[in-house]
Amino acid sequence: MLEGRHYQNAYVTRNLDKAVAEFTARADARSVAKFEATTEVLTPGGRQNQTLKMAFIWVGDLQYEFIEPVTEAVPVFSTWLPDGDEPKFHHSCARVDDWDDFRRRVDQQPYPVVFEGASGEELKFLYLDTRELLGHYLEFCWMTPARWAQLGGR
Repeated sequence: MLEGRHYQNAYVTRNLDKAVAEFTARADARSVAKFEATTEVLTPGGRQNQTLKMAFIWVGDLQYEFIEPVTEAVPVFSTWLPDGDEPKFHHSCARVDDWDDFRRRVDQQPYPVVFEGASGEELKFLYLDTRELLGHYLEFCWMTPARWAQLGGR
């Protein structure tokens, strides 16, 4: 299931503030947003909450996401953490136009859904375990144009 418009590379870290500071010191970042969020996600074991510290950094039209796990519904991020504070690549993300069509086809492809969730009615996401194919996870998102603009997309 390789589709959509790639817009994000994501990294995990044990020290979000340090990773963001070092990255932005070297990048031509047009915007930086750091926050902590608790989101209810649907996992193979049911609905659970997870809390992540995150940063979205736009360089041109590519968003770099940095993630520091706080509590996880499924240990997807913490199991990839490097030994030190440096960031480690975790997944890429692509936007899809029609979530309902995309979601129907997810169940027909071979890669398991790790978890999925939403942020209100404006954004939906899911992670596929494509490590066997690519060596990393894939995230897919659908969002309204207003949410895309709010996140810094052009």
